[in-house]
Amino acid sequence: MSFLRFGFVTGPLIGALWLLTLSTTVAITFSFATGDPFRPSFWLSLGIGAVAGLVAVGPLARLQKLGAIVAVIFALTMIGAGPMVAEAGSAVRILAAAVLAGVTGWTTLVIMDDTPLHRLTRHEMEAAWIRFLTGFGYIFFTAIVLIPFYVMVMTSLKSQSALLQNPLDFSLDLDKGWGLFRSYKELFQDFKFGRYMWTSFYVSVLTVFITLAFSIPGAYAVARLRFSGQKAFSRSILLIYMVPMIVLALPIYIAFSMTGLRNTVIGIILIYPVTTIPVALYMLQGYFRGLPAEVEDAGLMDGLNRLQVIWKITLPLALPALASVSLYVFMIAWNEFLLAFMLLDDPSKFTLTRGVSMLNSSEIPREHLMAGAVIATLPVLVLFLGLEKFMTKGLTAGSVKG
Repeated sequence: MSFLRFGFVTGPLIGALWLLTLSTTVAITFSFATGDPFRPSFWLSLGIGAVAGLVAVGPLARLQKLGAIVAVIFALTMIGAGPMVAEAGSAVRILAAAVLAGVTGWTTLVIMDDTPLHRLTRHEMEAAWIRFLTGFGYIFFTAIVLIPFYVMVMTSLKSQSALLQNPLDFSLDLDKGWGLFRSYKELFQDFKFGRYMWTSFYVSVLTVFITLAFSIPGAYAVARLRFSGQKAFSRSILLIYMVPMIVLALPIYIAFSMTGLRNTVIGIILIYPVTTIPVALYMLQGYFRGLPAEVEDAGLMDGLNRLQVIWKITLPLALPALASVSLYVFMIAWNEFLLAFMLLDDPSKFTLTRGVSMLNSSEIPREHLMAGAVIATLPVLVLFLGLEKFMTKGLTAGSVKG
């Protein structure tokens, strides 16, 4: 691999791979946004990208490099000999070519920043490849997350006739105005999705409270108290997750049918904490171990009993972990489907996920199913993004002592 130690080799190689990545990304983006077919040209992307990479490490000034890369890619794309082929109107083609050329020119210079044309040091070569892989990773993983969500949202905003006419057209007819949200209106009016959301909300909140009520004292006992089998219990908390839920489905169904808890919200509230308490115990006991025991000992010496120490000292110090566990448990309960599908048959008691599964029918338009999926996904997505810092802090809490 010694040939990669030269800028005139590394530059074109990175440039070729990078332009192929960008041409594919821009083509997919404009195809989804406009409904017109855009497609990347594999060999032209590699060839033009190699030239752009060579220019990026060449002797020209930075502004000259940028202008040369942008001009070449824009001109070739407009005459149909560039890294992206478009079958669209002239205005859309110009916009797509300008976006591809501008993004390629700027990002190629960023990736090849301070990379000389001659022999590279190990640091210079590694820095260039790391910047390329970082950019590729951002694009790849963003696409994995956003494309399905984008398709889901756009499908929910289209009519049944438009979907039948062209299922791959994800552009929007803005002339419809508020009519775009017809599927959402019908879900709340005709399918009672407001009731499903309320049921999922209070079931999830009650699951959080029940889980914390059992996991806080359990985790504290494992972390602070000394009793027979403590280490074995601590290490086996998550063993329940080694048993697939589908294996437990039949025993749970039989037990709930015999006790009259099947097809009741109370039964769901009782069974959901069973799936969340183990992970809450595991997360909290790690955090409690990381708290200084001397603070609790001081409270005991001042005359507090163990429960008062937990309430007045330990829990205030553990608020980040409690917020993280609460968010995590809420997300599990909100998104749970198997138990709700198995135990609930009465539409008046459906949770949101159970209600969405009801829409998966040939008799119900596909846009209604996608709208239901958006309704189920959006609240927990907003909640997660808003409280992400607590989630991250709580998940790493207790991993390092001191």
